[in-house]
Amino acid sequence: MGRSERHTDSESHSGASVNGTSEKKHKSKNGRNKKRNHDDDNNDTFNTASHSLAVKPPNGNAERRSSVSKPARDFRDMPSPSPKKKKRKTSTAAIVAPIPEAAESPITRSPSPVIDFDGLSRPSLGTRERLEETDAQKEERMAKMKGAVRTLLECVGEDPDREGLLATPERYAKAMLFFTKGYQENVRDIVNGAIFQEGHNEMVIVKDIEVFSMCEHHLVPFTGKMHIGYIPSNAVIGISKLPRIAEMFARRMQIQERLTREVANAIMEILKPQGVAVVMESSHLCMVMRGVQKTSSSTITSCVLGCFERKEKTRNEFLSLIGVNRR
Repeated sequence: MGRSERHTDSESHSGASVNGTSEKKHKSKNGRNKKRNHDDDNNDTFNTASHSLAVKPPNGNAERRSSVSKPARDFRDMPSPSPKKKKRKTSTAAIVAPIPEAAESPITRSPSPVIDFDGLSRPSLGTRERLEETDAQKEERMAKMKGAVRTLLECVGEDPDREGLLATPERYAKAMLFFTKGYQENVRDIVNGAIFQEGHNEMVIVKDIEVFSMCEHHLVPFTGKMHIGYIPSNAVIGISKLPRIAEMFARRMQIQERLTREVANAIMEILKPQGVAVVMESSHLCMVMRGVQKTSSSTITSCVLGCFERKEKTRNEFLSLIGVNRR
């Protein structure tokens, strides 16, 4: 009886221990599951927060990129710019009001003045009379000029009847008519149709053209060299015509600034090129023999039209080729 009770008690005690062990195992398992679920919940919460941070736009314009990712190289991946504000509508009066010519296009120099081929460009009454005079009128003109020169000789204190000055009035009159023979010439006759369609569009330069002209302020010469360049629009001109055009305008009463401009304008008018550039270097006897008396000084003037005026690179190429930039 005592043995059976002890056996029963031991069995009950062992069963209790087994049950206790199983309960502990079940509790530990449940604890691990709860901890795992808690970690999963934390991960979900972190991912949700990260997602909300990534999706939320900073200023309502575009999605924020992760700091780890590289910036987009394709311009199509960049956010579109914000739309520009619409301009205010102009009033009806501003729309109806006419726009002045100066506002329609930028103010630029005229490509060339109107060259009157019959009027010899810069015509005057005396120019037409000299061109169309008869032999009788020519003799009358020479007589007037000789008388004027004789008067000048007398006024400076000379004896016009002495041997060395007897023929001076006539010689000077003929020389003055030769110095100003450009008044009797016009561009059309000089060019004489020597314009050729060659399809050439590169720079053409004729440099070191000797020029002799008369200063209209003191009636003394100024001499120097002229450089002419142009870029054709398919048509080219006979190269000998460029020095002839320079000669025509130089053989008049001139100042260097106007002479440079007139040559450039004439070429622009007759040839219609892409551009024309003219540079002149000269020495003026009116400031060498009198006045300031600077014998080594020289004067440089230029006139650029068309592409030479608009494009600095083209202008510098011309100046380099004629040697101005190397000095």
